[in-house]
Amino acid sequence: MTTATWTRDDLKANLAGIDEWSVGLESALPGEIVASVMARIDGPAVVTCSFEDAVLAHVAAVAAPGIDIVMIDTQYLFAETKWFAEEIRRKVDLNLRIVHPLSVQPDNLWQSDTEACCNVRKVQPLNSLLEGVAVWFTGVRRVDGPTRANAPILSFDASRNLLKVNPLAAFTDDDMSTYESIHELPRNPLSDRGYPSIGCWPCTRPVAPGEDKRAGRWAGEAKTECGLHV
Repeated sequence: MTTATWTRDDLKANLAGIDEWSVGLESALPGEIVASVMARIDGPAVVTCSFEDAVLAHVAAVAAPGIDIVMIDTQYLFAETKWFAEEIRRKVDLNLRIVHPLSVQPDNLWQSDTEACCNVRKVQPLNSLLEGVAVWFTGVRRVDGPTRANAPILSFDASRNLLKVNPLAAFTDDDMSTYESIHELPRNPLSDRGYPSIGCWPCTRPVAPGEDKRAGRWAGEAKTECGLHV
């Protein structure tokens, strides 16, 4: 039986179908998830990558060659992350696009209000990027922390009216390492310097043994998410 395709305008009316589809993809490999979504959803798709690692970018580029892969350059990314993104672009031949904040010049807002800083430098550029998009592929994984422990493979993002897809949701750290090894992918240099979660340099520190992997993000604050996935 041929499965009907959905456009962006069909998503809200098919919430139960999205949930059922999501459950059915629980045992699928990340590339299979991307391929399934691209075959069923008729509309623009975007992959956002933080380039903490190369896995999502590689999965998406192999499963859907030419797909739009975007890195949001907050103007406070580590130099290693920018270098790494360019390395992956060359190695995998990514269709990579860099998106910047609406504010051209860096400021010091991170020193006084990290929520506002993330909003200006991450959330607003993302929302602008996703206008009119039907599918948003992200790198969210359940093992990344308590706020992501129940992340579904697929969900309807009501605020942006699109299908949010987490192809790596079920991937463990061992799964990530195995994928990197099989495909001979390089690693972000910061990963081997005690940074299991990598964001902007002012708000990211190395993680001590035994700490949660996101303990180095906004250390000393109650904040655990930048706002992209809440």
